[in-house]
Amino acid sequence: MAGLPTPRTAVDRISVLLVEDDEGDAVLVEALLDEVEADVVLHRARTLREAERLLAKVDCVLLDLGLPDTTGLDGLTRLLAHPAPVAIIVLTGLNDEHQGTRAVAAGAEDYLVKGQVDGVGLARGIRYAVGRKRAEETQRQLRDEQLLAAEKTRLERGLLPSPILHGEDLEVEVRYRPGGSRMLLGGDFFDAVRKQDGTLQVVIGDVCGHGPDEAALGVFLRIAWRALVLADQEPSRVLRTLHEILEHERHQAGLFTTVCMVTISPDRRWARLYLAGHPEPMLLVGDRVLELPRDRAGLPLGVLPDSTWSGLDVPLPPGWSMLLYTDGLVEGRVVGDTERLGSERLIELIGEVTETLREGTRAPSALLDTLISRVKELNGGELDDDMAVMLISEQDYPV
Repeated sequence: MAGLPTPRTAVDRISVLLVEDDEGDAVLVEALLDEVEADVVLHRARTLREAERLLAKVDCVLLDLGLPDTTGLDGLTRLLAHPAPVAIIVLTGLNDEHQGTRAVAAGAEDYLVKGQVDGVGLARGIRYAVGRKRAEETQRQLRDEQLLAAEKTRLERGLLPSPILHGEDLEVEVRYRPGGSRMLLGGDFFDAVRKQDGTLQVVIGDVCGHGPDEAALGVFLRIAWRALVLADQEPSRVLRTLHEILEHERHQAGLFTTVCMVTISPDRRWARLYLAGHPEPMLLVGDRVLELPRDRAGLPLGVLPDSTWSGLDVPLPPGWSMLLYTDGLVEGRVVGDTERLGSERLIELIGEVTETLREGTRAPSALLDTLISRVKELNGGELDDDMAVMLISEQDYPV
């Protein structure tokens, strides 16, 4: 009989712990397994306390219910409470077979009656018990992973914004995808709030880096932005406060965030643009795509402590749409080319998409979906970086 068990690998024989205080019964079990050359390594414990110390290193336990330190099914209950996923076979005497059925009902994989089992039956019972226990453990782990994934999905979805919009004169379409489909939530963020007077405030931003820390910081900044907007803070003050929040909440020095904020007047004829190191929006008018000026663009949030940001007024012609995006949309590669997509190629792509949709629907949702599909097609698959795209349009979309 082997000494203390050693850690196992997938190719090792089944490690079996016999918990038996009777020397004669222990010798009999060993002889039965030797007789059929069972593919097991047998270890021995004489008390339940000794067995508990060895439990994490074995696959199966042959448990005698008549141990000196247990009564009835107490020993089985204690072993089942152990975190180690071990198959347990109960050994009973001829007059205690009913205890075996009770043990199985309580959680044992099987029971065997001493004196009524041969070596073949004992070895087969061990193999079947271990196989069942491993299958149960695999299913348990799978269920746990599925539950964890579902909880994570619900949490991430709950952290995505629900823009505050009213009225039918403006339409806001948003597409949001974390890079490489890693998560539901990335470091990019967006939001939109329409005030009672009809003013529309929108934000889109990008926390540099990838991962849960950046995603959490993006959510924090987005929630802070909404609170400041609802409190009627001036846009320049909003950016300044977000900058201060970022400095205090970021998990590493030097982490920065780019932001684009746009305020659209109630009559929809003017927009005031604020850029903090972020790509400028694009103005779509009919079949034309116009890049908005960057002459008042400021630094990203979190770069310099005394940064300031000023707005730029932009006239909006009738039938306008405005495309706001994070750099994940334009940093994808073009198959067969060493260059990234870039904003100039994006403008060409929007023109191609607009032309494609000329004969069909020109709805904002169709434009966004087709545009993103073409960007991914050029990239040769999913984009590596997080991506947020927002399209704001007057209700009467240009036809």
